[in-house]
Amino acid sequence: MTISDGKSAKRLRFERLAACGRARRGRLHLPRGAVDTPVFMPVGTAATVKAMTPEELRAAGSELLLANVFHLALRPGTKTIAELGGLHRFMHWDGPILTDSGGYQVFSLGERHRVAEDGVRFRSPLDGDPLFFTPELSIESQQRLGADVVMAFDDCVPYPCAEEEARAAMERSLRWAQRCLDAHGRHPAALFGIVQGSVYPDLRRRCAEELLKVEFDGYAVGGLSVGEPSQIKFDILTETVARLPEERPRYLMGVGTPAELVAAVECGVDMFDCVLPTRNARNGHLFTSEGVLRIRNAEHRTSPLAPDPLCDCYTCRHYTRAYLHHLDRCGEILGSRLNTIHNLHYYHRLVADLRRAIETGRLERYAARFLAGPAGR
Repeated sequence: MTISDGKSAKRLRFERLAACGRARRGRLHLPRGAVDTPVFMPVGTAATVKAMTPEELRAAGSELLLANVFHLALRPGTKTIAELGGLHRFMHWDGPILTDSGGYQVFSLGERHRVAEDGVRFRSPLDGDPLFFTPELSIESQQRLGADVVMAFDDCVPYPCAEEEARAAMERSLRWAQRCLDAHGRHPAALFGIVQGSVYPDLRRRCAEELLKVEFDGYAVGGLSVGEPSQIKFDILTETVARLPEERPRYLMGVGTPAELVAAVECGVDMFDCVLPTRNARNGHLFTSEGVLRIRNAEHRTSPLAPDPLCDCYTCRHYTRAYLHHLDRCGEILGSRLNTIHNLHYYHRLVADLRRAIETGRLERYAARFLAGPAGR
């Protein structure tokens, strides 16, 4: 199919400031503020980044947050949020917000969802009620929330899957992308298209070519990090990103580990989100310059060291490994909060270091040193 909307999308401006190989250092200009890229977006699925206040997010380096329309539509409802002044006021965040369309969340329901041409039928994970989600409803709900960047509704498939299954989902995603464009109209929020196609290069290529016939404000790579081997993931990513336009931001959805961020930046990706820094924090895993620190281990019970001697975050400036170990063993909420502050600071510092490495032409050297570091990160 051919996608068209008959107009040029200009709802955000992407400024390219430097390049090093395929990597780019840039800046997204949005009505609620500028965002330096490469950028990591903390995941605030239900209108909160778990354990963090907006002020703490700012202090950690956050500029752009991700929220999820699927979960917010279920609870408390997008109409409720709109009546309370929109998502920014609701969660007390005055910076830009990107909302995920719900396509991945529907996929994650497994056998509880059924995909058809008109949309997806599924049972609510909250109470089991039958529900129906469409591209139009996804866009309407994201607009109602007041998001600055909204995502097209797509059909994500698991790994492994047969090529014909992946082809059908990719083609459906293209048809749904057209419906999202039509529903979005001239709304001021930026709209990103999503490249699907599983691990099949020809499908990824065709999807990108069709999406590029329309000037989406940005382009995302979806459907990776769903179980495929790392080498296949990055082969597909490299192939796909090479087909995306230089003048638009590129977003790799749901990835990943620090090492994956570094490798993806080398491929030319600008935007990332992942639950790892917050989820790992709640499970006592801290990302540090020495590798992953498992604060639950008995060796930290009496340690006077900071979690990361090279880190200047609030947690590392004020608390010891012994104290964090104690909080974790006691099940104290403060432990999760302090761990989360540190992990988000680590991720934001990582992308800041990547930006500097691109600016100074040292990215290849920086990436090689990073990836050769403790436990391969």
